[in-house]
Amino acid sequence: MLYTLGKRIPQLIGSGQYVADSAQVIGSVVLHANTSILFGAVIRGDCELITIGEGSNIQDLSLVHADFGVPVTVGKNVTIGHQVCLHGCTIGDGALIGIHATVLNGAVIGEGSLVGANSLVGEGKIFPPRSLILGSPAKVVRELTDADVARIRHGAQHYIDAAIQYRAQLKPMNLEDMQ
Repeated sequence: MLYTLGKRIPQLIGSGQYVADSAQVIGSVVLHANTSILFGAVIRGDCELITIGEGSNIQDLSLVHADFGVPVTVGKNVTIGHQVCLHGCTIGDGALIGIHATVLNGAVIGEGSLVGANSLVGEGKIFPPRSLILGSPAKVVRELTDADVARIRHGAQHYIDAAIQYRAQLKPMNLEDMQ
C-alpha cells in the first residue's frame, strides 16, 4: 500500500513496480521500474528521501528508514533479503543484503557486494565494490568472484520475474473456498 504523508508523496518512475498489499510505502519514496516491495515490508520516507533503484527488491518484513539529513539510496538490481533493516545508508548497484542484516546511518555498501545474514554494518562504515562483508561488527572477509557476482545478479532477476507472476496471478482466497 502506498501512503502520502503531508507533502511527502511516493513516486513511481517507469513501470513494472510491485507493492504487496501488506507492504507499506510511506512518504518521500521513489520506486524505479521493476522494483518489488514484498509482504510486510515497510519503507518509511517520513524524514528524508528513500530511492529504490530499477530492478531492486525489498523482501518480506524488511524495514527501510532515513533520519533527517541521511537519505537512503538503494541502487539498481539490488536484493534486500528478509527482515533486513536499512537506515540512512547507500547500497551500490547489484549488491545483496542478507537475511536479518542491519546497515546503519552513513554506511556505504559497494557495488556488487554481499552483506551476510545477521551482519551489523555500523554507522559511517564504507566498503569497496565486490566485497564479502560478514559479522557483527561487519568486516570485509574477501573479494567476491565473478561467479559470486553472477549468482547475486541471477537472484535479483528472479525477483523481477516473481513480481511479474505476483501481479498476474496472486489472488486473495477465503477459507470457505477451501471447504
